[in-house]
Amino acid sequence: MALTDQSKFPRVLIIGGGFGGMQVAMGLANAPVEVLMLDKHNYHVFQPLLYQVATGSLEAEAIAFSLRKNFDGQKNFTFRIAEVNNIDTTQNKVSTNIGDFDYDYLVIATGSTTNFFGNKEIEHYAMPMKSIPEALNLRYLLLQNIEEATRAKTAEDRAPYLNFVLVGAGPTGVELAGALAELKNHVLCKDYPELKKEEMHVYLVDFLPKVLGPFSESSSKGAERFLKDMGVEVLLGVKVNSYDGNVIKFEGGQEIATKNVIWSAGVMGVIPDGISKDIIERGNKIKVDETCLVNGTTNVYAIGDVASMITTEYPKGHPGVAQVAIQMGKHVAKTIRNIIDSKPTNSFKYFDKGSLATIGRNKAVADIWKIHTQGFIAWMIWWFVHIAFLLGFRNKVSVFLNWIFNYISNNGGSRLILTSYVRETQEVDQEAKEPKADNS
Repeated sequence: MALTDQSKFPRVLIIGGGFGGMQVAMGLANAPVEVLMLDKHNYHVFQPLLYQVATGSLEAEAIAFSLRKNFDGQKNFTFRIAEVNNIDTTQNKVSTNIGDFDYDYLVIATGSTTNFFGNKEIEHYAMPMKSIPEALNLRYLLLQNIEEATRAKTAEDRAPYLNFVLVGAGPTGVELAGALAELKNHVLCKDYPELKKEEMHVYLVDFLPKVLGPFSESSSKGAERFLKDMGVEVLLGVKVNSYDGNVIKFEGGQEIATKNVIWSAGVMGVIPDGISKDIIERGNKIKVDETCLVNGTTNVYAIGDVASMITTEYPKGHPGVAQVAIQMGKHVAKTIRNIIDSKPTNSFKYFDKGSLATIGRNKAVADIWKIHTQGFIAWMIWWFVHIAFLLGFRNKVSVFLNWIFNYISNNGGSRLILTSYVRETQEVDQEAKEPKADNS
């Protein structure tokens, strides 16, 4: 399917408008290529702030930005809303729900989704948070359950609605646990005077022995201390057995009655059909060489969360963070330019700019090169970095003003239930309840 008749330029087809896909497209501005981006949404999402959408601190529009608007003025760029059905690397063709598209170079930047490790029961009843629709569903569920708690007659009846269990103590779990703790400490009794904050419990659970596993030891311990000071109950070295929508059970017999389980215990790459299973690695990632070229191909690249590049420095692949996708996207754009100009290509080298996580008001941890800092300074660094990487001046101003107001008032956000979230109640296949090892 041609967008321009008899284009004299090679076509670079990018699947995905996330951090990596956008960098490829921007890196090819003014290059002698035709850039075509496909995405099932017409917006880019700043995923690090999804948890604030889920807790009502920010509106969804503040962390989303139109892909078309972002590339306004880039004359070699075209965008289409499309869902990819299949990739044919032998015919250089991508099949979608709106037709087939040929390509000269293909970049797979499809990102990741929540990994439930084969446990269909947990997948059915727990709440993921990897997209704006999922974050809004989570917001509505949490608020609806708090409303239900106001109607319950006894503390025992209220408990399942006011117990919040977050599985996975990575940055997403830690930041969401901190946000829920702040809601408990500063908002609950103001918005719901019939409830007592002592009745709301926030649990952070992980099978690993530390929170923020990839962070330095000092940052991990600092984050855990902050969480406990805010009233979060941290359960480490604990493995989830099951969750049926009412009770979450752990190995060893412990269980918690809850209607609120948020799952951030793992991610897996989103791979379109057509990619050989022989090159799909652990975590559902596509095996690539040190230039991000998909194994067994000559013109197909994979970047970000969907790519598995095994190197001496990163024997398990690169971390699933935005900076990896951004730097890989820039590298692939440069590689394609070099190929077109008959110049040599170089291997990808990841430059780790550091890791940040915020836990709450004046509470954050930062690992920047060999510098480890905590508290207010780390929190201000987190503020600056997140504002800087947001797309759109209006979004930057909106988020900044929201954060200032929230800081002053300790009661920011709208917390409106604009639509009801109703979880499906069909039975789950009993054979699919047991978790499976991630051997993909």
